[in-house]
Amino acid sequence: QVRLVESGGGLVQPGGSLRLSCASSRSLFTFHVMGWYRQAPGEQRELVALITNDGSTNYADSAKGRFTISRDIAKNTVYLQMNSLKSEDTAVYYCNGRPQDYWGQGTQVTVSS
Repeated sequence: QVRLVESGGGLVQPGGSLRLSCASSRSLFTFHVMGWYRQAPGEQRELVALITNDGSTNYADSAKGRFTISRDIAKNTVYLQMNSLKSEDTAVYYCNGRPQDYWGQGTQVTVSS
């Protein structure tokens, strides 16, 4: 069993930044793709950003230009740098590893003045 543990969430004002971390208990190469997803209250979980084994990235339209997904292979950690945060970014953010479809427990991000 692989564990994914998210951290870095919190309360931030609109326009602020946060960096989320997802630490894997095993090598990132255990997965073909790692991603960040989010779920707002009353909404379905949605994709935010993906990073593949070869380092290719993909972003939801809402994240393009503001969020950056990256990884530190030596630390078995994937990051999500979020800038220019908006109130609509408020959600629980989850880390996911595929194809096994492992999920972390989530970290709350609240954007509010």
